[in-house]
Amino acid sequence: MKLTLHIWRQKSAKEKGAMATYQVDHISPDMSFLEMLDTLNEQLILNSEEPVAFDHDCREGICGACALTVNGVPHGPEAQTTICQLHMRKFNDGDALYVEPWRARAFPVVKDLVVDRSAFDRIMAAGGFVSAHTGGVPDANAILIGKDAADKAMDYAACIGCGACVAACKNSSAMLFVGAKISQYAHLPQGQPERKRRALAMVAKMDEEGFGACTNLYECEAVCPKGISVAGIALMNRDFLRAKLTYVETKTGGA
Repeated sequence: MKLTLHIWRQKSAKEKGAMATYQVDHISPDMSFLEMLDTLNEQLILNSEEPVAFDHDCREGICGACALTVNGVPHGPEAQTTICQLHMRKFNDGDALYVEPWRARAFPVVKDLVVDRSAFDRIMAAGGFVSAHTGGVPDANAILIGKDAADKAMDYAACIGCGACVAACKNSSAMLFVGAKISQYAHLPQGQPERKRRALAMVAKMDEEGFGACTNLYECEAVCPKGISVAGIALMNRDFLRAKLTYVETKTGGA
């Protein structure tokens, strides 16, 4: 396969970026998208040019690090697939591909295709955890949890925090991400003691980080590589409203 790549190049967060065009040849349809970028970078290095910076880690669709937009679609054209698991057979010989980083104020570009997604980490630090000691595995297993609740919790826990939902949303909303993290605990008994405080803290931090509001276009759900449902946003909104009306902070950490 021969491809024309239009790739966003930006030397640093303080400098302006622009699209650069490259030609790559001898691309196997069985390559992943990141392997194709590896091939491009080998070509650039041989020509004494600066390689394209892009983020990755596991390359197995688990870590969520591979944050790229291809032809305007976060993670590319294949549904429920991360960019590292997207294969070049989804494209045709001679295609022109536009490759860009996530576009959101809360995800500033670091270099080329790499963005700073530490805003997600700060939201998690605000309340995305259970602070009570649950003991060892046998102790945790002693708490009976219905299959329906366990399945829903696991479905939301599948969120890998890649940020595709933010990149797809016209408002750069992080509500699918935050809704998933709140919902995974809301379905479990271990998450109940801090449920109200968690909703208030995580939503407040989300707003503080500069993410936009949800306008129910469902673009976030459409591009999520793990198929997270927007039902988590509804649960988050209910928990937040209930907490605003009934939550009272105490010296022990809240109700």
